[in-house]
Parts: sequence; C-alpha cells; structure tokens
Amino acid sequence: MQIRFGFVANALGLWNASPSKTLTFARYQKLTKLEREEKLLEVTAQNLANTKRILYYNAAHEVSLYRLSSSLVPLATHPEVMWDFVSPFQKEWKKLGDLIKKFNLRVSFHPNQFTLFTSPREEVTENAVKDMDYHYRMFEAMDVQDQGLINIHIGGTYGDKESALEGFHQNLKKLPPHIKQVMTLENDDKTYTAEETLEVCEKEGVPMILDYHHHLANLSEEDISRLWPRIYQTWSSFPLIPKVHLSSPKSESAFRSHADNVSMEFVLPFLKMAKAYDQDFDIMIEAKNKDLAMFQLIEDVSSIRGVKRLTGSVLRW
Repeated sequence: MQIRFGFVANALGLWNASPSKTLTFARYQKLTKLEREEKLLEVTAQNLANTKRILYYNAAHEVSLYRLSSSLVPLATHPEVMWDFVSPFQKEWKKLGDLIKKFNLRVSFHPNQFTLFTSPREEVTENAVKDMDYHYRMFEAMDVQDQGLINIHIGGTYGDKESALEGFHQNLKKLPPHIKQVMTLENDDKTYTAEETLEVCEKEGVPMILDYHHHLANLSEEDISRLWPRIYQTWSSFPLIPKVHLSSPKSESAFRSHADNVSMEFVLPFLKMAKAYDQDFDIMIEAKNKDLAMFQLIEDVSSIRGVKRLTGSVLRW
C-alpha cells in the first residue's frame, strides 16, 4: 500500500507566503473606481505569486498533493464586482499550470460551506453554481481542469433530511456537466454521515472523499471498515486514486475543531483498517500547522514497523 500526503493552501515553512490575502467588499466600496481596479489586481497578484512560491516549495520537498486556496481572487463571485480575473494574469495562471504539470502535483479546491445544493432557496443554488464555476475557471486558466477536483459537502437538512437530499439531486442538475465531472463529495461532522454521503455519491456517480475526523464526530450506523471498499469503488471510473482527509480534535470538549497537528494515536486505527484493504490512496492533512503538521505525521507513520519512506511525502506500508 502506497500513501501520498499533502496539505492545504498556506505553507508555514515559507515566510509570508499566504495565497489567501483578501479585500473585503466594505473596503472595496470605500475606494474610487481606479483604486478598486488597482487593489483587485494587487491582491490577486500577491496571491498568485505566493502560490507559485508554494508550488516550488512542494517540488523541493517532494510533496505530491496540494489544495489551492479558494481565496486566490478577491471578490471573484460578488454580484457587485464579478471582474475578469483571468485576462490580466494569463501568464501567471499559465505558469502555475505549467508547474503543476511539471511537478506532477495532484491539486484541488474546497469551496466554503455556503457552496451547497440542498437549499430550497433558488438563489442559494444559483450562487453555488457560480462558485463552482469560479473554481473551474481557475483550473481552466491554469489548463489543469482535467486533473483537478473541486470538493464540497452535501449541505444542510432544513428540518427534513429526506427532502433536502431530494433537493440536492434536483439542484445538482443545474451544475454544468463538465464541472460535475471534477466534483467530489465529503462527509461532514454534523449532518451527513459517511454512509449517507456515500449513498449520494453512488447515486450521482461522484467520487467520495472520506473525512475520518468528521466520521468520528458524526458516526454512521455502518462501521467504516465495511464502507471503505464502497468508498474506494466510487473512484473506479476516475483517473485518480481515492483521497481522504485527516485531522484530529483540538480537545474532547472541542472535538470538531482541528488541532494544530495530527495525533498519530487518533488516526492509526484508520490507517490500520486501510492497510488491511491494501490499496493505494492519498491523504490531505487538515491541521492548523499545515505543511508542518503533514511532515510531522509522515515522520510518525514512518516509525511504524514495515513502513518505508520513499520520498519527502510518500510512504509504502
């Protein structure tokens, strides 16, 4: 079994490298027309430059997975802004895409919790489609739309989970097919369990990302060891191997919150279960310490008898 590791957005091993610098709409409104244009360009340029630094950092440390920041472009989907963020940065976007291909990075996006398809309100679904389109257009600008994935949660229940799920399947029809082709679904820590999410993925033909921390916070009736082969199967028609999210609780009282690092004791049961299945998969680390937490967990897992470290972020067990 081979496991590759990756991290989310910001590399703490680099100085001042946030790819998620922002411009609030309140601040935007206070600027003149010229100042607005200049500020949008300035912040986006910083985010793209820092993303390029992080991609080089990943290559230097042989990191195979990376989740791009959803905040690369400020106010990209705000109805009163909606600006062209591709044309002014064609060279920069292309450079990012070239690096992703050159370093053979598996990249993804994870839109915020408001990008959902269960709401009975039409405008919420419309905004979800716009947000998914925004992420896809960034992939297109980098020319990596055939190798990137956009991961979301199912959404809320609005007091009736069965009706909300019916709404999800209906609302998802409004998502253009080419975007749905790069979409994945993840179980959440409060509402839709791993088993419920899996059933939706099987029905829609969408790959499922298992979040192990969320699973333990929101348990399925079925044991995860029985769900894992089915989760794995949702990836069978895709060119990428399954991916899971790993994190650990901040504390018992704040179980759903992510800790700074990932507790080996917390995730070891999952790793052992996956080892029994003995199929390759990827791991995205969702800890506060980002890349530093990832490297620490790699060191911890490497200490297990029978585990061999192949590269900076790839293990064989």
